[in-house]
Amino acid sequence: MTSAFLQIQRLRKTYDDVVAIDQVSLDVRKGEFMTFLGPSGSGKSTTLYIVAGFQEPTEGRVLLDGKPLLSVAPNKRNIGMVFQRYTLFPHLTVGQNVAFPLRVRRRPEAEIKKKVEQMLALLHLAEFRDRMPGQLSGGQQQRVAIARALAYDPPVLLMDEPLSALDKKLREEIQLELRRIHQETGVTILYVTHDQEEALRLSDRIAVFNKGCIEQCGTGEELYENPASRFVANFIGNSNFLPVRITARDAAQSSAVFPSGHAIAATGDATLSVGGDGTLMVRPEQIRIRAAGAAKNTAGLPVTVRDITYLGDAMHYSVTTPWAQDMSVRMPAGDHRDSGIVVGTQAWIDWDARDTRLFAQA
Repeated sequence: MTSAFLQIQRLRKTYDDVVAIDQVSLDVRKGEFMTFLGPSGSGKSTTLYIVAGFQEPTEGRVLLDGKPLLSVAPNKRNIGMVFQRYTLFPHLTVGQNVAFPLRVRRRPEAEIKKKVEQMLALLHLAEFRDRMPGQLSGGQQQRVAIARALAYDPPVLLMDEPLSALDKKLREEIQLELRRIHQETGVTILYVTHDQEEALRLSDRIAVFNKGCIEQCGTGEELYENPASRFVANFIGNSNFLPVRITARDAAQSSAVFPSGHAIAATGDATLSVGGDGTLMVRPEQIRIRAAGAAKNTAGLPVTVRDITYLGDAMHYSVTTPWAQDMSVRMPAGDHRDSGIVVGTQAWIDWDARDTRLFAQA
C-alpha cells in the first residue's frame, strides 16, 4: 500500500461551545482523488479550509509529504483551490487568468506561455483564450478556474463544492472532465460535496462526515456494500430500514423477526444481543417482488402494492408492510412483464440475507 502523502491527524475545531470537527484523522495517498461527503454542517468544508490555511484548528496537525503544514502561511503552501464561485478576475482574459498565479510566482515568460497553452489544451479552452470571463458560460468559467488552480503544478488541489451552481447536465459533463484531468495530471485532490452520486462518480475513496466526525472512509463500493453505520447506509444510496427483534445469533449472521412475526436472517452489528431490538437495512434493488400466489421464500414479507412507476430501465414499486411501513423496491423493467403485479394487490418480497445489514435501533 502506498504511504500517505497528506496526513490529517486528530483535527479539532471549536467556536466557543460549538464543535465544528472533532478528532478528524485521515491519510491521503499521493495522486488520490479523495472526496469529503456529508450534509451541510458536518465538518467537511471546515477540514478542507484548515488544510488550505483559511482556518486554524483548535487541536491537531496536518503533514504534507511528511512536513508540518499548519505553521506555513496560506500563500506559501502552494496548494490549489477551486471554489463554488468561480472567483475569476473579470478584467483579465481567460489566458491572463490562467497565467496570473505563474506571474505572481515570477516564473519566466517563456514558461508562463508554455504552461498556459498546456492548461488551455487540457481543459479544452484554447478557443476562449482571449475572451473575458463575462463572455463565458458557468461551466466554461469553472473550467478556467480549474486551469488556473492547476497552472503552477500544486501538490494538492482542494475543491469546495465546485459544481453545485451548475445544472445537472452540465455538472455531469464537468464531472467527466474532472476524472479525465485527474487521470492525466495525477494531482492529489481533496473534493467536498454533499452529492452522493457525484462522490461515487469521481472518487478513489470517500470520507463520509457526520456531526464533525468521519463515520467511515472507503471506496464507493465498500461504503455501499458494507456501510459501518445506519447514517452511512442512508447517505450512500437508497435504503429501506425495517424494525426487527433479534431471536438468535452466531458468528456469521443473526436471526430476527419483524413486528408482523415473519422471520428473517441478516448480517451486521455484532453488538446486538438476543432479545434486543435492531434495524434491518435492505436496498431497493436487492429486493425481489413476486405476485402473492408465486412460490415464497420463508425469509420474506407479504406486502400491499401501492404504486408502480416505469423508469425506463427499471420499475419502482411502492409497497406497504403488514405493520403499515412504506418500502421501495426496484427491479429491471423486463422482470415486470407477465408478473401479475398490479397496484392494490398483495405481493411477496424477499432477498438474500448477505445483501442486508443489521444496525442498532436508532
